[in-house]
Amino acid sequence: MLKHLTRGILLATLALPALAEGIMIKDGYVRTARPGAPNAAAFMQIMNTTATADRLIAVRAEGVRKPELHTHDINPETGVARMRPVEGGFAIPAGGIHSLARGGDHVMLMGLETPLSDGQTVELTLIFETAGEVPLSLTVDNQRAPKAGHGHGHSGHSMAPKTN
Repeated sequence: MLKHLTRGILLATLALPALAEGIMIKDGYVRTARPGAPNAAAFMQIMNTTATADRLIAVRAEGVRKPELHTHDINPETGVARMRPVEGGFAIPAGGIHSLARGGDHVMLMGLETPLSDGQTVELTLIFETAGEVPLSLTVDNQRAPKAGHGHGHSGHSMAPKTN
């Protein structure tokens, strides 16, 4: 019985979103472009539960040579999208949410030391201007489709944190 109780507590703890100093990370995952790809990207919802704006300014990742904060730009003349690093990071509004989503802002993981496959975990540390460091373990999920309405950033949207 104690064994089942301990396992239940562990599983409940793993299901909780990451939270540090008013920053909550939910719905995070990693995706590779193709099997064996040298790069991957991480996506998530970043919620600021405080009354003060914050900024995601950097990221560290185990087993990754060059983790960066990235976004997509569309060339107005050609309509072609391109990824680029973001200088200065992502603003996380007070009481709001910022989505790191496919086709928008994201964490780019360039130079993977070993290829990733579905089900593996990637250890990241998000670094915020005010909240400090938020460690995360994200699962690789290459089968995941974007959720409706989450293919772009939501900077500036106010949203009370949900509990699931």
